[in-house]
Amino acid sequence: MTSRISAVVIDAHDIEKIASFWCEVLGWSVVDREEGGLTIGASDGSWPRIDVFEVPESKTVKNRLHFDVRATDRSAEDELRRLEALGARPADVGQPPDVTWKVLADPEGNEFCLLGTAVDDLPESERPTNA
Repeated sequence: MTSRISAVVIDAHDIEKIASFWCEVLGWSVVDREEGGLTIGASDGSWPRIDVFEVPESKTVKNRLHFDVRATDRSAEDELRRLEALGARPADVGQPPDVTWKVLADPEGNEFCLLGTAVDDLPESERPTNA
């Protein structure tokens, strides 16, 4: 028997703002609320989910864990424009200038990457089974 990722947790000052950002990015919604936190997830109830919990301190260093997202229904360039319109901004974590992904930060500075190849442009063997 093995473990399975149930949720990834994001610490935030403004949990509503961060949850709203990630709901828009992923097409998810808030599925649970509790004092000081909330959970967002896919409408089909699948895992993993993202828990967003309120913390008093600001983010101060590069994340040790981050999300990689991939465009599903548009080009990576179009997805980059959409993410920036939602409040993402370019981030520099020391990546070389010739990488195929874009490093971005959410509205509170949590880094994530937009991968350079959309799901539809991946070889069939590399596509997720639920795409």
